[in-house]
Amino acid sequence: MAMINTSPESPDVAAIEARRNLRYYLDQLFYFLTMAFAIAIALVLVWIVVQIGLTALPAITRFGFSFLTTTTWDPVQNIYGVLPQIYGTIVTAIIALVVAVPLGLGIAIFLSEDFLPPYITTPIAFAIELLAAIPSVVIGLWGIFVLIPFLRPFYAFLYEYLGWIPLFGTSPRGNSILTLGLVLAFMILPLITSISRGTLISLPPHLRQGAMALGATRWETILRVLMPAGFSGIVGSIMLALGRAMGETMAAAMLVGNSNRISISLLDPGSTIASLIAAQFGEAGRDQVAALLYAGLVLMILTLIVNILAEMIIQKFQNVER
Repeated sequence: MAMINTSPESPDVAAIEARRNLRYYLDQLFYFLTMAFAIAIALVLVWIVVQIGLTALPAITRFGFSFLTTTTWDPVQNIYGVLPQIYGTIVTAIIALVVAVPLGLGIAIFLSEDFLPPYITTPIAFAIELLAAIPSVVIGLWGIFVLIPFLRPFYAFLYEYLGWIPLFGTSPRGNSILTLGLVLAFMILPLITSISRGTLISLPPHLRQGAMALGATRWETILRVLMPAGFSGIVGSIMLALGRAMGETMAAAMLVGNSNRISISLLDPGSTIASLIAAQFGEAGRDQVAALLYAGLVLMILTLIVNILAEMIIQKFQNVER
């Protein structure tokens, strides 16, 4: 009987070893490439911040932290304060989240938990994702010519019957903080819905099966099992949407009213950092450009703080789960 060659010099063993080495080198190459891209992205972010900071340095040196606490924006006298814009940015983003988060999560649950057959839910999900591709200037025009006329009776109702509440205590106008907040909710809704739906769909099937086997109803399974399991992805979608809402430019410039004052009434016009930059950057002189970029740097810091807080919430939730 012929003997099978199993020595280290066997062609089969050599081929296996060669494939193993090739796989190892490919893994190492992929590791170093992904690390290089990650470091490059971080360096690009640092470079952007440094360039904005250098351009804004004259305003930073002159105004310091008073830039964040004063309300005067006077390009003639070169006196600048961005407190109304910070207020408008935060308030409109909160309004957008209050409206969009319940709707987005509800739609995501509806599209991911087999309430309807896939031939119905799939086109709906595709249409919602297409909404994210609509340019913001088009949404701004839609807000001016369609949404504002539609909302005027509603604003009049709020002022007439709820005007004793400071939030609705001024005569309604078309361009206002509330209008922008509602439009921003429409803009961030596809982000929350798409990412949350993807998170829920990607959860292991045994979570649903195990909860059902223990006697949980469909809604108990969704609220007590699936939502906590997908918490990090859902929070990530909300934070991404919040960043979009805080940084929205064209729709904000077209709908917020660009009023440089702080008003507790949501029916009054206001201003955001992004709308301020969009409205004034084209005609700004050197000192004003420095102030506008200082405002942009403030917006970046606000977004960074929001993301840090979101990461802390996720980590705390995960520690509790353990």
